[in-house]
Amino acid sequence: MSTTGQGAHAPNVTMRDVAKVAGVSVATVSHVVNDKPGARIGEDARRRVHDAVAALGYRPNALAKTLSQGTSRFIGLVADQIATTPFAGQIIHGAQDEAWKHGFVLLVANTDGNAEVENDAIAMMLEHQVRGILYSTWFHREITVPAALHQTDSVLVDCFAPDSGLPAVVPDEVQGGRTATDELIDAGHRRIAFVNTTTPSPAQTGRLTGYREALAAAGIEVDDALVFPASPEQEGGYLATPQVIESGATAVFCHNDRVAMGVYDGLRERGLRIPEDIAVIGFDNQDVIAAHLRPTLSTVALPHYELGAIGVRVLLGLETPADATPTLVACPPIRRRSV
Repeated sequence: MSTTGQGAHAPNVTMRDVAKVAGVSVATVSHVVNDKPGARIGEDARRRVHDAVAALGYRPNALAKTLSQGTSRFIGLVADQIATTPFAGQIIHGAQDEAWKHGFVLLVANTDGNAEVENDAIAMMLEHQVRGILYSTWFHREITVPAALHQTDSVLVDCFAPDSGLPAVVPDEVQGGRTATDELIDAGHRRIAFVNTTTPSPAQTGRLTGYREALAAAGIEVDDALVFPASPEQEGGYLATPQVIESGATAVFCHNDRVAMGVYDGLRERGLRIPEDIAVIGFDNQDVIAAHLRPTLSTVALPHYELGAIGVRVLLGLETPADATPTLVACPPIRRRSV
């Protein structure tokens, strides 16, 4: 029999070509390649179709198959700036690995916060009948859900929307704050300062709550005079350093790694050593910062990879979210040299 285009994936091979080589109808080929339930096809005919598919290098049209079956092997991920933010990009990595593990491919749209682009991306994914959509932001916050997300199964990742009815998967900020403070307590410190951000967010309130809970659990008096507000970047940490020193603290928990970098600058400028004079711990585990400071910065990681992976599992029904509350993902300590 003629096998023009064999071996490689011949782009012009159609079901009609397969049917001709196999000696069956186009309908029979369609039933076999789409594994249609209940189709009455003899084993000999089925074998001939498979042989012809292999010989001709035929590959079914995935979009046509999607439209005929009403579903696809795609999962959508719509994000604001994740793809351009190195440490938050692990959300995509985790979601992609988990999707692939279950036979799905991740379609990613990075919108840069543009509402029109976001709506177009969701519409495109709905047209392709994705299995569902993960909607994610590059930092943990409350959002207003785009109306189109309610047209398919959707899961919020690293963000939440109370009363939206959509499940959410977010970092456990309170546990993360406790963990950071416990690291300092376990190293023998009793007078621990906290440089917190001035920007309202779940991280601001959650990490402060965790800090207070850890001190109370260790029998250490919670002294709000040791909590210093700062803008959430290097300059904020630098400007807060004189107050930290004057407070007599022997250790400081910084809201994020950028703030910790500023504290490093302020301590070094005053001739103080880390951790011998003051221990420092950060939050986020931005590797480009934490792993390259001297000494390397102990910190608490935001579980971005796990957020993406768990988001896919929730979407596929492999993990059941708590009713009406976000699924909390633990923030692990990353121990280096600053504590």
